[in-house]
Amino acid sequence: MLVELRTLQLKIAAGPTVAASFAEALPARTALSPLAGFFATEVGTLNQVIQLWPYQNAAERESVLARAENLPQWPPEIDEQVIEEQVRLLEPLPFSPPLEPGEFGAIYEIRTYTYGVGFMPEVIERWAEKIPERRKLSPFIGAYRTTTGRRDQLVHVWAYQDAAERQRIRARAIETGAWPPNTHAEGMLLRQENILTIPAAFSPLR
Repeated sequence: MLVELRTLQLKIAAGPTVAASFAEALPARTALSPLAGFFATEVGTLNQVIQLWPYQNAAERESVLARAENLPQWPPEIDEQVIEEQVRLLEPLPFSPPLEPGEFGAIYEIRTYTYGVGFMPEVIERWAEKIPERRKLSPFIGAYRTTTGRRDQLVHVWAYQDAAERQRIRARAIETGAWPPNTHAEGMLLRQENILTIPAAFSPLR
């Protein structure tokens, strides 16, 4: 599987308008391939919407995007509201669950970790050891490594009912030793980024 993570940086207060335009145009697009998730940032860089699009592989993605160009209803007419667009292609890690629709929480946390060059195989091993216990505490949506641009980034997604639950679970995970993986050796973990997002009403993940 290949997952496209598409981030749109919007003009201030444009989020509701963009979400409404997406909701209206989406049925034509999802006739070609499914949307996994659509989120608006609540904490972190504001005025962003994040989309998750799963594909079987790069060839299917290219085929679908080419066909989508001929859809009269797609893309939604939001160009005037978009400041910047970023696309990252992600590959699920071996322990990542299937990216399937479901109601998992009101808040989705999307974290991006950047590692030193050459450390990713060891990072994946250490994560694989810890994930079984950590995912008992809250819904684990997935963990992915980037396949375009920087290939030393790991993106992971977790769902919570609210911010208070997130704080309780993260504290419990640390107290019990369920989390985090030991990837803090010098030169291994270089940067951590985090956003909290709210799923749109039409998001399959919500």
